[in-house]
Amino acid sequence: MIKKILITGGAGFIGSHLCESYSKDPKLEIYSLDNYSTGHIKNHVSNVKYIVGDTKDIFSLCDFAPDIVIHLGEYSRVEQSFEDVRKVWHSNKTGTFEVLEFCRKHNSKLVYAGSSTKFGDLGKGKDQSPYGWTKSSNTELVVRYGDWFNLNFAVVYFYNAYGPREISEGKYATVIAIFAEKMKKNLPLTVVSPGNQIRNFTHVYDIVSGIMLVAENGQGDGYGIGSDKSYSIKEIAQIFGGDIEMLPSRRGNRISAELVIEKTVSLGWLPKHSIEDYIHSLKENNWSS
Repeated sequence: MIKKILITGGAGFIGSHLCESYSKDPKLEIYSLDNYSTGHIKNHVSNVKYIVGDTKDIFSLCDFAPDIVIHLGEYSRVEQSFEDVRKVWHSNKTGTFEVLEFCRKHNSKLVYAGSSTKFGDLGKGKDQSPYGWTKSSNTELVVRYGDWFNLNFAVVYFYNAYGPREISEGKYATVIAIFAEKMKKNLPLTVVSPGNQIRNFTHVYDIVSGIMLVAENGQGDGYGIGSDKSYSIKEIAQIFGGDIEMLPSRRGNRISAELVIEKTVSLGWLPKHSIEDYIHSLKENNWSS
């Protein structure tokens, strides 16, 4: 029997790698729903059916009943969410409510991508930005749907994804890709003050393997997917080796991170990639992934 899997945000950074991994299994039928706000057609892979549109319109766009819905398609930047608050609300609240109702109607298992920001700064991270609050409150709503409607769900939390296809330009660019672009152009590496913000950089391949394992075997909240080694942003810049230019601090930029990966490890998952090895490979490839 063919199993149907719907991935929201399937043309984005993490979503495209997830689509690619699932598409290799002939027993699966893979669908992507993406509005291409940060996703791109260049991220398309074979054996995936791509649907263009917003999650708020999921009922009219998806006329099939998935066995699993992996919901990655939300707004996902901290500092920028202050200026994009309306976009954050429509994507992370309106859209996710419709995804929940869609899963309830079709009895689909929901794998929801929460945000590890809620564990930062001793739990204060969940309230430090519009992004952090919407994501944190959504995890609570997913859990309540499990209680109220017996929804089958698992919540995963990513820690600072990096790897091929990450966004390198514009306001949604990620720090590893930004640093690689600056090294390529012989520009200083811009580090937001104070520079001692702690992060657990996790390769996208490790994140994808964790998602797939949780989708198959996970139940409930609390599945962190993150590297067990942490670095400050300044330490990462030093590994790259370029000159460092300090920038003013920004609202919502948490300092500490709490790694919550025990439940995922209990399923048999472990990270296999190192950010230091990745940076060295970028250097050997003229700062290209």
